Amino acid sequence: MRKITIVLGMFVLLLSSSCVSSKVYDDLRDKYEALRAENEDLMSQLDNREGTADHRSASLESQLAKAQSDKSRLQMDLDALQKSYDALKDSYDALEENSSSALSENLSRNRELLEELNAKEKRLAEEEARLEQLKSDLASRSARIDELEGIIAAKDAKMRKLKDAVSNALTEFEGKGLTVEQRDGKVYVSMENKLLFPSGSWEVNANGRQAVQQLGSVLADNKEIAVLIEGHTDNVPYRSQGAVNNNWDLSTKRATAIINILTENAGIPKDNLTAAGRSEYAPIASNSTADGRAKNRRIEVILTPKLDELTKLLSE
Repeated sequence: MRKITIVLGMFVLLLSSSCVSSKVYDDLRDKYEALRAENEDLMSQLDNREGTADHRSASLESQLAKAQSDKSRLQMDLDALQKSYDALKDSYDALEENSSSALSENLSRNRELLEELNAKEKRLAEEEARLEQLKSDLASRSARIDELEGIIAAKDAKMRKLKDAVSNALTEFEGKGLTVEQRDGKVYVSMENKLLFPSGSWEVNANGRQAVQQLGSVLADNKEIAVLIEGHTDNVPYRSQGAVNNNWDLSTKRATAIINILTENAGIPKDNLTAAGRSEYAPIASNSTADGRAKNRRIEVILTPKLDELTKLLSE
């Protein structure tokens, strides 16, 4: 553009300093105008391009500044992240080191706990086995107890029946020094001496013999009953008459006299019979009164069910 301007200037000087023809002058002037117009157009384009270039340059500079700012910010972020990473790595390394030690301790502790658990499981299994055995034993014992209770109940029922049979057989003697009662699973027939013996004697009178024989009839029908005959006296010393030494001797002879009458009944097994003398040492009343002493002078027939079945169960 500057070259065109210089050429136009030189051309104007040439025209002004030289004498030329009108036609040439016009031609030159036309060319000059054309060149001047072209020059102005080119200058305008140049200005536009320079403005655009300046605008683009400013935009690029703005973008560059922003990019630099972003770079700085990103660099700061990167530096911060790097520091965080370094800190995390240090923490991880420390944790890994500690974790290895802790893991080793935990493994050792876990092995100990596992051994304890195995031991406890073994003891539990043993205890469960023992418990099962106890349950089995308990069930067996419960069955035996049920069986025993059944036998005892049957025995009690039989003894009630026996008591009723004895009472019926001896009804005429009740209230005359004879009582019949059931207690502790046994039947007790108590006969005062006035019903059986003369004073100081062991010979059974006729009335007493009848009572013993009627009792024997009931015993003959109940062969599974054990019969204990106990002789009792009061505490008054016995006056010796040669055949009897003392109250022990007298109580035993009176018990034996009852046995002798019972054995006359062939239906009574002799091995069911036992005679015992208790002398004055099992009183049922006070010996300080005549009435009390009379009650103590007695024969007690104790009827007991044989417990062979119970003994057999208990020995199993």
